[in-house]
Amino acid sequence: MKIKKNHEEIYYYNVSDISAINSFSNTLSSFLEENTDINTNIIILCIGTDRATGDCLGPIVGYKLKKMLLNNVIILGTLSKPVHAKNIEETVDYIKTTYAKPFIIAIDACLGKMDHIGYISIGKGSINPGAGVNKTLPPVGDMYITGIVNFSGFMDMLILQNTRLNTVMSMADFIAYGIRRTINSLRRSVG
Repeated sequence: MKIKKNHEEIYYYNVSDISAINSFSNTLSSFLEENTDINTNIIILCIGTDRATGDCLGPIVGYKLKKMLLNNVIILGTLSKPVHAKNIEETVDYIKTTYAKPFIIAIDACLGKMDHIGYISIGKGSINPGAGVNKTLPPVGDMYITGIVNFSGFMDMLILQNTRLNTVMSMADFIAYGIRRTINSLRRSVG
């Protein structure tokens, strides 16, 4: 499902729809083909903490991607070394000083409407990590992948801490598999 919001196209995928992985991979592939070349460092920045179930989507995706040993992709943010509110600025500085003109894919959990729980979104541009729990952090990313892990409303931090792990794991599997599939496909078309 494609939605236009503030002149931006945002694509949504329901992880329980078995055919959605093809569309997700195709969209991700299009974004990468339009914005990178063979020399571009692709950095997947998986944001979140392992201390709140709802906020561990990013680190779990990073953990899974590290296990997949993707070539030509830098993965930052895992369960053992999460990128979160306390170290994100330092991590962004590290990226800027280490890599020349990298393309950053920011992955993070978010809260949304009740009927959107379990949806993944992809869009161009940066995200504001922590915005859902009223934290002011620098925007990050050239594109983003977010997972709606629970509903927003009253006491969002408590809601994040009480998110079902099954929901987060299903979304992490979907994102990690979709990224692996896309990277492998692009590698074959270049090689």
